[in-house]
Amino acid sequence: MSEIEGPPQGHPARRVLITGLASYWGGRLAQALEAFAEIEAIVGVDTRDPTRELERTEYVKVSNQHSLIARIVRAARIDTVIDTRLVVDSTTTGRRQAHENNVIGTMNVLAACSGPSSPVRKFIFKSSAHVYGCEQDDPAFFTEGMSRSHRPSTAIERDVVEAEASVVDFATKQPEVDVTVLRCANVLGPDVQTAFSRMFSLPLVPMVLGFDPRLQFVHEDDVVHALEHAAISRVPGVYNVAADGVLALSEVIGLLGKRPAPLLPPWGTGLLAGPLRSLGLRIPDEMLNQLRFGRGIDNRRYKASGFEYGATSRETVTSYAEHLRLHPILRGIEGSYTYEGEVERFLRRSPLTRPPSPAADDRSGTEKEPFGI
Repeated sequence: MSEIEGPPQGHPARRVLITGLASYWGGRLAQALEAFAEIEAIVGVDTRDPTRELERTEYVKVSNQHSLIARIVRAARIDTVIDTRLVVDSTTTGRRQAHENNVIGTMNVLAACSGPSSPVRKFIFKSSAHVYGCEQDDPAFFTEGMSRSHRPSTAIERDVVEAEASVVDFATKQPEVDVTVLRCANVLGPDVQTAFSRMFSLPLVPMVLGFDPRLQFVHEDDVVHALEHAAISRVPGVYNVAADGVLALSEVIGLLGKRPAPLLPPWGTGLLAGPLRSLGLRIPDEMLNQLRFGRGIDNRRYKASGFEYGATSRETVTSYAEHLRLHPILRGIEGSYTYEGEVERFLRRSPLTRPPSPAADDRSGTEKEPFGI
């Protein structure tokens, strides 16, 4: 992958395709990119309907089949592809489905961006710090140039390693495409659902007996901004995305106003974590070693590219603590969004929904809100 460069002067308007539009990250990113004037067009693809209200993102229901995505890429003259589909929590889907999505799906998306006729000139892959693993003899902080110290021991970690290998191979074979890989640390925020957010919502937070691991977080908004930065700027390469600072798990529990429950045995945790399911908590296999040894990743390289974080690890946790305090009060106030294809097509394409002309506003003497999208 080539060296970091700033955004080129006079760069033409971007035409972006987002995979995984129905996922939390795909929907959030599409909403964010709609505000950028330099983004001329946004197309989102997924097998499921969008879960967020979008104004100018075009949704196409399609599988990860590379031939279908390739047709969309070429027909829409897509120059930037952002892949947000990676599943990093083994409790959210079956093993076979996760592998199909993470490994086979990634290879198919890359194949759709390949070839001499492809207009794609930028590929952004949202990855995970799971690529580094968690072991007792790991360094205090992983830099982007470091490899994991042991072979992957869980299915999700194997998926992430294989998916990234496919992306690196694509970057080597397609030197005309700028490839950016963002390895995200543990995410917390009021909206995103993660294994840690589920664990921290319990009145008693489980710990492994004899261990108090160092944990590093990144706020959900900073992950979206990190993807924005990669889309707008020219930052090819591999980057860690994690907030400044690390916290011991006991510190995190204190900041959340919770109580620790050191009930997991130091070894054989995977077999004995079953009783926690009665409390509504499933601890993913890829998370168990973090509860023993923790993990830190060096975030300096992405900051050197011009990216700025909005919150530290401590601020991310305290913000989440505030959310937990207010959530029971605010629950149910905001309505959920349901995608209705026929309504969306009417609002976007019918001439009846065009905004009123300035002349019409002048005649009425009042300022009107545009109708529709």
